[in-house]
Amino acid sequence: MTSTFKSLHILNYRIWFIGALISNIGTWMQRTAQDWLVFDHLTEHDAGAMGITMALQLGPQLFLAPVAGLVADRFNRRQLLVLTQSAMALLSAGLGILVLSGAAQLWHVYGFALLLGGVSALDAPVRQTFVSELVRDDYLPNAVALNSASFNVARMIGPAVAGILTVAVGPGWVFLINTVTFVALLLSLWRIPAASLRQLPRAAAGKGRIREGLRYVRYRPDIVVVLVAVFIVGTLGLNFVLFIAAMVGTEFGLDASAFGLMNSIMAIGSVAGALLSAGRGKPRLRIIFGAAGAFGLTSGIAALAPDYFWFGVALVPVGLFAITMMTSANGYVQTTTDPVMRGRVMALYMAIFMGGTPIGAPLVGWVANVAGPRWSMGVAAAAGVLAALIGLVWIIRARRLRIRFDRRARGLHHFRLESGTARSANPHGAGTAGSANADGAARGSNPDDAVER
Repeated sequence: MTSTFKSLHILNYRIWFIGALISNIGTWMQRTAQDWLVFDHLTEHDAGAMGITMALQLGPQLFLAPVAGLVADRFNRRQLLVLTQSAMALLSAGLGILVLSGAAQLWHVYGFALLLGGVSALDAPVRQTFVSELVRDDYLPNAVALNSASFNVARMIGPAVAGILTVAVGPGWVFLINTVTFVALLLSLWRIPAASLRQLPRAAAGKGRIREGLRYVRYRPDIVVVLVAVFIVGTLGLNFVLFIAAMVGTEFGLDASAFGLMNSIMAIGSVAGALLSAGRGKPRLRIIFGAAGAFGLTSGIAALAPDYFWFGVALVPVGLFAITMMTSANGYVQTTTDPVMRGRVMALYMAIFMGGTPIGAPLVGWVANVAGPRWSMGVAAAAGVLAALIGLVWIIRARRLRIRFDRRARGLHHFRLESGTARSANPHGAGTAGSANADGAARGSNPDDAVER
């Protein structure tokens, strides 16, 4: 248990964690209140308007990712966070005042969603990489996993609080409360002395720095395969709000309270997955792709759930394996990337992770409408299995492994993976991968360690 929370022993990270947790709760509160504002106050239950709002808020991730990543690598991250968090606080306050004044219209919400999405696109890679200035590299996977746990704890608390407050005082006040939560994160940044932060290398000025980041990823096939898996699962598998709403409302014929309960139950699994990742230590490719396969399997089981109770039971491991995969992928990419490239690589990661939602959500929604909710969850199951298979094939090829049949072994141990390089040096196949190195050009990166048997 101590190893699970070891990053919290570092004062700077502990200050950051508390501020980020409060801010994350506020963010989930605003998302919930904004959805309800569009759905119930400004339209006659128009789900299409909600989809447009989501696309406007997430779309900038796709277009601004290269610039955002370069900014994160080039400039002082602490100062950048002060700017982005202040801008988001002002936007939240502006929308809240507009709603409380009674002047808010749908196009106003669209505009604020687009502006907030633009600032968030700049903020995301800076927040992701700022953690590396708070902790040592050997603590970084743990810190990344605890950040994920913070986000998912907030996902359990924020929507529930927002639901109560939206009914009691209205969405406008929820937006103003979210403004206060940004102040909490700004205070935490103020409490962290600039001189105590780790001094990491920064990208040099000049042309071609964005292309340099893309070229770096191109020559890191291990990162490419992780990004491919993240895109597949993120686009087709992580549309949880849609899956749960369709299953609870259409398949089981229940109301909004049942929908909220299912989201909270799934978040329990997500928090458990994040905490397990925090205690696991160094992220490995086998964990990423194994979790993807387990996510696919459990999503298939959830799709076959006979009733509401068993659907809830099945959602716990779905959430656990989804977060295990994403947290491990995030940690792997950060810890194996050259520090001077980290912002650009993480911006690309976030663009692929978040940017696929506007593509996948309509597709999965169409499947739910045409074939039924269970088939929409079947899409998630297929996405997880496909990502796992792609990862398995890459690992086998990258390490020059061959599946060998051993007649002396029993059960599943009949089959074993054997390194071609090691086998040539050791006919008994007892060696490791030896010189097999698939990382392309990464400094401080060894994918062989990541897939260690």
